[in-house]
Amino acid sequence: METDRLEEVCKQLRLSHIPRVIETEGFETKEDWLLFLLENELKCREELKTARLFKQAKFPVRRTLDNYDWHDHITLPNLTTKEELTSLSFIRQKENAVFVGTPGTGKTHLACALGEMATHAGVETRFWRVSELVGELERQWKNNTLETFKHRFDKVKLVILDEMGYVPFTKEGAELLFQLISDWYETKSIIITSNLEFSQWNKVFIDTRLTAALVDRLIHHAHILSFTGESFRLKNALSRPK
Repeated sequence: METDRLEEVCKQLRLSHIPRVIETEGFETKEDWLLFLLENELKCREELKTARLFKQAKFPVRRTLDNYDWHDHITLPNLTTKEELTSLSFIRQKENAVFVGTPGTGKTHLACALGEMATHAGVETRFWRVSELVGELERQWKNNTLETFKHRFDKVKLVILDEMGYVPFTKEGAELLFQLISDWYETKSIIITSNLEFSQWNKVFIDTRLTAALVDRLIHHAHILSFTGESFRLKNALSRPK
């Protein structure tokens, strides 16, 4: 009964992890034991928060920098270093990162790895393939629920938009995406991956002026990385034994 009462009181005080470790021994003083209980509570809360943020981000696959190949065909801007990028300082400063270049050269891997690092740092993050986001924007617009959908991003600090340029948009879809990115301008950080150079984005957005305005917002305070070389996926496929 005492155990049940303890769990009930801890639950009311939102200290639900304490009962699991309350019988831990080996402390010299009661103060050390109490400090251990409280520090464990904080640790468990942080682990749960990180797991929740990772789940909400909806990354398509789990990617980390542990096995990432910073190959010689990745060109960073003069004022940007790998260390600066992985420190996530660009998120704190509400700057963008744009990864442009050849398909299969590690753009999405890097974007997801930085996104996962952000969730571990307590940054609310969302991953969207651009074509799927535009489709969702069009659906919400037709259902008159667009504003409600936009509010889902209110607490989000980092948005990853993957595969910009793989699928052309309708006029309405392009305008809706432009409006959304304009809303995020200088209030959030955006990571974009694309296989198209900026000069080719007209193929996706159709409207030249809209494209120019969108690019202007994205590259302002942005870290633009260029990816060239052979596709890892193609290289691995060709090297497999028949």
